Amino acid sequence: MVRRSTLLLAVVALAGCWRHRSSTAPAPLTSQGSRTVDSLWSKAVNSFGEGQWSDAQKALDRLAVVFSPTDPRYLKLHFFQGEILFAQGNQLQAVREFRRVADEQPEGPLAPAALLRAGDAYADLWRRPELDPTYGETARGVYQEVVSRYGGTPEAARAARRLLELGEKFAEKEFRNALFYFRFKAYDSAILMFRGVIATYPRSAVVPEALERLVRAYQILGYKEDVKETCAYIAQYHPDPAGPGRLCPKDAGAPGTAPSGERP
Repeated sequence: MVRRSTLLLAVVALAGCWRHRSSTAPAPLTSQGSRTVDSLWSKAVNSFGEGQWSDAQKALDRLAVVFSPTDPRYLKLHFFQGEILFAQGNQLQAVREFRRVADEQPEGPLAPAALLRAGDAYADLWRRPELDPTYGETARGVYQEVVSRYGGTPEAARAARRLLELGEKFAEKEFRNALFYFRFKAYDSAILMFRGVIATYPRSAVVPEALERLVRAYQILGYKEDVKETCAYIAQYHPDPAGPGRLCPKDAGAPGTAPSGERP
């Protein structure tokens, strides 16, 4: 008798739990009208605009199973999801959402912005020049894709600016590598790398110091003709008296070619 009473109480308790859960769980949107869907979409958009990522994400997750690819809100939903993931530090997941928007409808109004943001997400993963530049290289490829596919758009202009910013980081990374060899007196290796920085990133902020180190390396090794050639280049393109030209002989001022054989 006791065992039957205990079992009955357990069944009643489970039934109560089920009623509680069923009353709090959101009903599937597929069983509700379009007004409910529209209302939830408005809530998601408002939450997104206010930076309430968690609330926006919950609403978007429910809508994702309802919207078909033909729904005009479908790609915007994935764009919003990409932005939320980016804001939460999930860059690679954000890239997947942005690429979906850009690739599923490449001529759509959101495609340029989505592709740009995919590049931003990759760039954000390469935060310091001394780290592995793989994500930076990927970001550079995506930005170049934006410029080539959507030339003349505001997004292409922003991508071009991002490329310049990335170029500074790549130049700094190559300069640091060259400086490592210079400090350990591996001057020939350092020379090759300094020349590479100057040739590849001629307008980078590190170029004046790269030229200075290049002249010093040539002087240490006794490469007088190379000193003369480099100083002529400095006189033409970096004439600041306080710059690398202060290391040059007074008679080394004639215009010359870049140390790499190319002009900037």
